[in-house]
Amino acid sequence: MSYQGKKNIPRITSERMLVKGGKIVNDDQSFFADIYVEDGLIKQIGENLIVPGGIKIVDAHGRMVIPGGIDVHTRLQMPSKGMTAADDFSQGTKAALAGGTTMIFDHVLVEPGVSLITAFEQWREWADSKSCCDYTLHVDITEWYKGLQEEMDFLVKEHGVNSFLIYMAYKERYQLSDAQMYEALSAIRDLGAVAQVHAENGDIIAEEQRRILALGITGPEGHVLSRPEEVEAEAVNRAITIANQTNCPLYVTKVMSKAAADIIAQARKKGTVVYGEPTTASLGTDGSHYWSKNWAKAAAFVTSPPLSPDPTTPDYLNSLLSCGDLQVTGSAHCTFNTSQKAVGKDDFTLIPEGTNGVEERMSIVWDKAVVSGKMDENQFVAVTSTNAAKIFNLYPRKGRIAVGSDADLVIWDPDVVKTITAKNHNLAVEYNIFEGMECRGGPLVVISQGKIVLEDGIIHASEGSGRFIPKKAFPDFVYKRIKARSKLTELHGVPRGLYDGPVCEVSVTPKSLTPATSARTSPAKQQVPPVRNLHQSGFSLSGKCAQVDDNLPRRTGQRIVMPPGGHANITMLG
Repeated sequence: MSYQGKKNIPRITSERMLVKGGKIVNDDQSFFADIYVEDGLIKQIGENLIVPGGIKIVDAHGRMVIPGGIDVHTRLQMPSKGMTAADDFSQGTKAALAGGTTMIFDHVLVEPGVSLITAFEQWREWADSKSCCDYTLHVDITEWYKGLQEEMDFLVKEHGVNSFLIYMAYKERYQLSDAQMYEALSAIRDLGAVAQVHAENGDIIAEEQRRILALGITGPEGHVLSRPEEVEAEAVNRAITIANQTNCPLYVTKVMSKAAADIIAQARKKGTVVYGEPTTASLGTDGSHYWSKNWAKAAAFVTSPPLSPDPTTPDYLNSLLSCGDLQVTGSAHCTFNTSQKAVGKDDFTLIPEGTNGVEERMSIVWDKAVVSGKMDENQFVAVTSTNAAKIFNLYPRKGRIAVGSDADLVIWDPDVVKTITAKNHNLAVEYNIFEGMECRGGPLVVISQGKIVLEDGIIHASEGSGRFIPKKAFPDFVYKRIKARSKLTELHGVPRGLYDGPVCEVSVTPKSLTPATSARTSPAKQQVPPVRNLHQSGFSLSGKCAQVDDNLPRRTGQRIVMPPGGHANITMLG
C-alpha cells in the first residue's frame, strides 16, 4: 500500500481513497479502471481521475476488485435450548469481513408466543451494538394466528423487512401446516415480500426420530438417518406447489441434496419464481463425517437439513450453482461449542444444530467452482453478492461497483492459497468443519462503508459500526414476473343462462357429530340422549297401536310358484 500527500491520515477513519489499477468485476462485465471513494460511496470510476490531494491510494494492480460479499443466511448469537450460539454479532461479522463479506442477512427466530415486533426489536438491539459490518434481517414465522398479518404489515412498512421464513419441519415447535402455509404465502405476496422456507417433512422426521432412538441409535448418525434426502425433496416440491397456487415468490434456504436442487431447477424451467440457496457446508463438504468415531467431530456437522452422505453432492451443487439453477450462497453460520453440542450426547435430537461457514464461504465457492472451471469471475460475483442484492431489493446500492453504490469493495487475489484450520480462523467456536481444506482465492483488502476493515491479514473493524439496512417491498427482480403471472391467472366464470330444467330432489342426512367439550361448556351440563330399551317393541297385534301400513288396502292372495330357496309350505301371502 502507498499513501499520497499527508501520511498521518488515520487508516481507519479515512473517508477518501483511490483504488487504483485493479480489474473491476461485476456480475455482467469486467474492465480495468480506478475507483474514487468518498463518504462511504463510490464517487468516480474511470482512468486518470481528478481527485483531491492527501487521499489514500490502494494499489490493486494485478488483482480483481469485486463488490463486497453478501451472506444471505446467518444465525449469529441465536438462542437455542437455553444456550446462545458461540459466535455473537461481533465475532461473526469480524469473521465475515475476514472472508470478504461486507453484509449479512441474519434470521430473527421468533419463539411461539412472542410477537414478531418484540423479537425483531431484540435482534436489532443485539446487532446494533455489536455488528462490525452492515446487516439486515429476515423474520421467521413459527406459528400462524389471526392478527399476525398486521404485525407483518407493520414490519414491512415501518421497519424495512421484506422476507419471512416459514418452517415445514420441527413438529410441535415451529412447523406450519399446508393450510397455514397457504395463508402465510398469500399474506406475504400481498405485502410484496419474499417467502422463504425451511423445507423438510416434519411429520416424517418426528416418526423416524422415534423409530431410530428406539433402535438404540443415539449418536449424530441418527440425525441424518432420520432425515433422508426424500424428506427434503418432498417438502421442496410441496412448497413450490403451494407457492404456485398462491402466486408467491419462493426462496428455498439451505439446499443440501441433489434431489432438492433438481426439483428447484425443474420448477424454474417451467417458469416458477423460485430461488435456491446452497450453503458453504453443502458446497464444501459432505455428510460422511456423521459416522466419525470422534463424537465431537460428528456432532459439529449436525445441521438441518443434514449434509448429504453422498460424497459427490458438493460437486453437483456447485455445477447447478454455476449454470444458474441455484442462485445464491449463504453460510447458514450458527456455531455451538463442543460442550454445547454435548447436551445431546445421549440423544441426537437434542444436539444444537448449526455449522460454521461465514468466513470460508467466498473462498470455498471460488475454489470449488471458479478454479475448477465451472463458473467465471462474473458468475462468482453474482452468486456471492449481486443476486442476493437483486432478490431482496438492495441493488444497486449493494452488490455492484458503480457510481452511487456503497463503497463495499474487496481486493481479491485469485491465486492466494490458504489452509482452513480452527487454529487461525476468526471464530469463537473451537472446531471448523472444513479443517485442513486447502482453498485457492481470498481477500487481500476489504473496504466496508468506504473504510479499510481488513489489510495485511489484520481486521480493523470496530464493534457496533455496522448499520441496519432496510429493504423495500416489491423488488422488481422478483415481482415483475409475479405481477405478470397474476394477470394471466385471474379466474373468470363462464357466462351462461340460468338452468331451468328439472332438478332431482335429494334428501341429505347430516352426519351426527359429537360436540367437542370446550372451556365454555361444562361436560356435566351436556345433554345425554336417552338410551333405548331393546326389550320394548313398537309392534303390536292388539289393534290398540296403529301400524304404519294400517291404512293401506289388503292385497289379494298371490301364489308363489318357486319362492327363493326352493319349494315351501307357505304358498300364499295375505
